[in-house]
Amino acid sequence: MPSASCDILLDDIEDIVSQGDLKPQDRHSARKHVVPKARKRNTQKYLQEENSPPSDSTIPGIQKIWLRTWGCSHNNSDGEYMAGQLAAYGYEITENASDADLWLLNSCTVKNPAEDHFRNSIKKAQEENKKIVLAGCVPQAQPRQDYLKGLSIIGVQQIDRVVEVVEETIKGHSVRLLGQKKDNGKRLGGARLDLPKIRKNPLIEIISINTGCLNACTYCKTKHARGNLASYPIEELVERAKQSFQEGVCEIWLTSEDTGAYGRDIGTNLPALLWKLVEVIPEGAMLRLGMTNPPYILEHLEEMAKILNHPRVYAFLHIPVQSASDTVLMEMKREYCVADFKRVVDFLKEKVPGITLATDIICGFPGETDQDFQETVKLVEEYRFPSLFINQFYPRPGTPAAKMAQVPAQVKKQRTKDLSRVFHSYSPYDHKIGERQQVLVTEESFDSKFYVAHNRFYEQVLVPKNPTFMGKMIEVDIYESGKHFMKGQPVSDAKVYTPSISKPLAKGQVSGLTEDFRKRLGTDLSSVPHTSTVRRDPGSSRMTLRLEKLRGDCALGVSVGLALLALLLALLVKVYN
Repeated sequence: MPSASCDILLDDIEDIVSQGDLKPQDRHSARKHVVPKARKRNTQKYLQEENSPPSDSTIPGIQKIWLRTWGCSHNNSDGEYMAGQLAAYGYEITENASDADLWLLNSCTVKNPAEDHFRNSIKKAQEENKKIVLAGCVPQAQPRQDYLKGLSIIGVQQIDRVVEVVEETIKGHSVRLLGQKKDNGKRLGGARLDLPKIRKNPLIEIISINTGCLNACTYCKTKHARGNLASYPIEELVERAKQSFQEGVCEIWLTSEDTGAYGRDIGTNLPALLWKLVEVIPEGAMLRLGMTNPPYILEHLEEMAKILNHPRVYAFLHIPVQSASDTVLMEMKREYCVADFKRVVDFLKEKVPGITLATDIICGFPGETDQDFQETVKLVEEYRFPSLFINQFYPRPGTPAAKMAQVPAQVKKQRTKDLSRVFHSYSPYDHKIGERQQVLVTEESFDSKFYVAHNRFYEQVLVPKNPTFMGKMIEVDIYESGKHFMKGQPVSDAKVYTPSISKPLAKGQVSGLTEDFRKRLGTDLSSVPHTSTVRRDPGSSRMTLRLEKLRGDCALGVSVGLALLALLLALLVKVYN
């Protein structure tokens, strides 16, 4: 209802303008007396904002990524898979950490020093304003640690989703994927085995046959991350091996937290897998078995001896004993006694002549007495293991052993030194000088002076750096030995045998770009090569798809804007008419 003061009815909106009011032209002329004031702006901040666009305008898939992995061969395989997927989507995997836009840190939780290195790397990345994605066993086991707050995490069973996590992290978001892979409620071994990967060594394929284990060792933190046993089906593992050989691989490593427990969750066993694998190994290529705990190898000693005698399988096995004291083993909950370990070792040494048996020992486990330690020393003196991993005990947070009464630090250090002295008191390879051996050359030595090869017993043999030897099986005469190696001189008239059924991939090339994966990329299969090098590719399918989406969004925005403008003009025309 109009108010009482409105006595005059207005016929037109223009009636509210009286004759005494300023005309539009008068208002315009009055602006001549207004002096504009220059507004200062923070040039530094402006340039920074210009160089750092908001997160929603950042295009993932074109950044550089630096990947660092700590720990076991299983972890290294995970790192290779993550690098392969990121490269396949257009990211550049760089070896220069300072040039990278994002650091992908793949951690190990076995010992305190490894986690310390991981923590320090996170701190350094933050100081350098790098984007960070964390992977591996540390964040999987304890994602709520203070130094992990606000950071993106990719779980050990979620590595097939690393691209998603990296993309969101680059946009400025924090993402955490820590779930388990399941099929009808049953836990799976992990991500698919046919994903793209970048092998650290194009000649060596690392295949994880299962994840987790059946033990509950009181000192182990890895169990918290990897969980209970979950095995891959035999057919999937065989297919992965065949694919690897087709890409020029000449050596396969089988890995897991406990290879001996393989298959117990899916109704099969390790020997069944191995017999299927040796059927597809090309002549001259080799298979290396990973670590197995004594309880699970005991059931299959006869079959394992036959497999380890196979010409395409290294006569090598890693069986951790950890201590030669039954009392200590009981406190560790290792589920075997020293007699079990000796039975395995004695049987294999008899049935597989020359076999290399590696083992692990922990010095200073809680409650270990001097007598316990001396029993361990005697075991090493008796068997003179050529490969021995000596570890000082570190209490890992959240493990039962961390709550036990600890052995003094000085005592642990001294026992570690004493056992190391025993290990270095004998030379395992002196008696092999003068032998003629067939060796497979697969890598370069750390000092870059030699190529590294391995003989039938997976003993390290250094050979001259002749490029024609790499990836080949050659004959050498052993002329020198050291604690951890032998040196061999190639036989001049011997045949150089090529075990690979195809040319190996170049270092840094992406393997495993299957048809299914390329469909997920949205690419035309006829236009994509079987492999792609790891470099920035502005024409990559990932980039193309994102640019097309960006152009589509822009077109949509323009269309909406034009529609709104037309509507506004129509309203104005209606008002003035």
